[in-house]
Amino acid sequence: MKRLFLLLLPFLAPLALRAQDLGKSPWHVQATRIDPNNYYGVTVANGMIGIVSSPEPLKVKDVVLNGAYDTYGRGRVSNILKVFDFANMDLEVDGRRLGRADITGYAQTLDMGRAALTTTFSHAGKVDVTYTVLALRHLPHTALIDVEIKARRDVDVTPHSVLSSPDVLREVKNFYHLIDRPHSLIPLLTSVAQSPTGKHTVAASNSFIFEEPRGQEPQLIHEEWDYGQHRLKFTKRLKAGTTYRFSVVGSVTSTAHTADPQNEAERLTIFAALEKHDRLLKRHRDAWQELWESDILIEGDPEAQRATHFALYHLYSFARAGTAYSLSPMGLSGLGYNGHVFWDTELWMYPPLLLLHPDIAKSLLEYRYQRLDAARTNAASHGFRGAMFPWESADEGGEATPVWALTGPFQHHITGCVGFAFWKYYQVTRDKAWLRDRGYPVLREVADFWASRAEKGADGKYHIINVVAADEYAENVDDNAFTNGIAKEVLGYANAAARELGLPENPEWQTVADGIVILKMADGTTREHATYNGEVIKQADANLLAYPLKVVTDEATIRKDLAYYEAKMDPKGPAMGAAVLSLLHARLGNPDKALDLFTKSYRPNEVPPFGVIAETAGGTNPYFATGAGGMLQVLLNGFGGLDVTPEGVVQLETSLPKSWKSLTLKGVGPENKTYAVKK
Repeated sequence: MKRLFLLLLPFLAPLALRAQDLGKSPWHVQATRIDPNNYYGVTVANGMIGIVSSPEPLKVKDVVLNGAYDTYGRGRVSNILKVFDFANMDLEVDGRRLGRADITGYAQTLDMGRAALTTTFSHAGKVDVTYTVLALRHLPHTALIDVEIKARRDVDVTPHSVLSSPDVLREVKNFYHLIDRPHSLIPLLTSVAQSPTGKHTVAASNSFIFEEPRGQEPQLIHEEWDYGQHRLKFTKRLKAGTTYRFSVVGSVTSTAHTADPQNEAERLTIFAALEKHDRLLKRHRDAWQELWESDILIEGDPEAQRATHFALYHLYSFARAGTAYSLSPMGLSGLGYNGHVFWDTELWMYPPLLLLHPDIAKSLLEYRYQRLDAARTNAASHGFRGAMFPWESADEGGEATPVWALTGPFQHHITGCVGFAFWKYYQVTRDKAWLRDRGYPVLREVADFWASRAEKGADGKYHIINVVAADEYAENVDDNAFTNGIAKEVLGYANAAARELGLPENPEWQTVADGIVILKMADGTTREHATYNGEVIKQADANLLAYPLKVVTDEATIRKDLAYYEAKMDPKGPAMGAAVLSLLHARLGNPDKALDLFTKSYRPNEVPPFGVIAETAGGTNPYFATGAGGMLQVLLNGFGGLDVTPEGVVQLETSLPKSWKSLTLKGVGPENKTYAVKK
């Protein structure tokens, strides 16, 4: 019975949230102590729009739109666009506009199973309010807001749907009109604006959905206070003991997505409004139920289970199949890292998605493929052949790193990470048509880059000179372990892809791969770079040669590297450093040590009130989706033992921590296989 209850928890009605203690639920994250001065919001997203919660009731902090960038803010480079707040509301009760000081029982609850954020509160013994925000999974540009007001006394309530513009948008124009049909009345609030430099036109539209039949809807009043905001409101008299429900549906788009964003935003809102509430909700829930068919189940550690669902929820929320959009380190949780795409995608967030949802992983690769020409131009500009992918990439695929960061011109291992991801997709899916049309064209250009980037030295070996290491504390160093290691591997991948397609292999690629040096210390420990002398490191670098790479495969060296560099790791470094150490310990048969490091990869980074994770312990830049990718790889590839090989996905023999009873990996790969590790 208890197991059935847990399985049903994701799909319980929002009203039931008031009556439940969700502290131990594997599917819910609840905030009941909401301090506006120490608040880091949680995001509901669908891979296109990200809606970030606010500490203020009935408000959202940010709405960001994937794929739309303009130059503003940090670093004199492109930034993902913050767009119209079309999910905000105000509520008057007996003529009083409610604020935080007017409410009690304030709680915000994220239901990860159905991707819904529900806010609940009460006011003066008069009303109980439930407000739920969903970024509809099946409608990428559209969100649904459900409102439920229960009257404890006879009251007048006046809800306002508010459509407002952030400061970054300019030349804002607001519109309101009614579409009147025999069976439906569709009120449309619409706002249109220019992005900061005028690169894009952005438009948002929303509408009420009422339960009353045509002709009995509340009387609506439109107010435009200034160009930055307008609203639509109505007043309803409620009798004590009655509950009133209505919804708002809204859509946002831009010229990055369509030639005519104003009309398209309105069309999408009208479509959703006429789909009606129940159909919208069912299709959204069905889509999320399908996503959760690929899941990670931990028996014996409820806290780790909740954290695992939280990480999966965010990766599933921030990406979607059938697109050419990638993932930034902060996903769609705001403007962190300008919404740019780094190695964080290919090495950290992509591998869990590849195993659990190859269709979503394919979209991340399509993003790179469509920017291959820009990468070719970047290589030529730096005097190299092939394709050189930028360290920070935005919409157009050119280098988008701020000039003051040396990672832009020197952190070249990103090109190896892209090649790594392309080959791993083929190994998992065996999709030869994709390999011919997408995979090999990228791998060929990546291999040509490394063949021209590596230099033959007087020792007859090949060296890669003057890079920023994966350990970013090491700037402008030679023969960085991870950079050289991933170059060796992807040169081999390119020839392997040629063999799969019946094409001739490139002997230069093989010669360079065989000749690239991996430096060693006197005792055989892998040397991080040519001048490394025991300094503190920002994150794992040499250890990555054992996983995810297979440059270092003998257990003695893996153990030696692990012992040496674990002691050098900066405790203030990013979350994925502890994750890769944890994974290696799990594979080496040290499950309890691995669990300790697994916990350190996320728990010290949790910030209030939801426990969203920051990039570093004590950090303030959530949500760090890169960290989520690292901890999920610990579960899938460490404790779970999954390994991507030329034969596809195989499971290595592993063991579990003492406190865990079992680990089940559901919906893995194209065949949706289940793998288990039990005591």
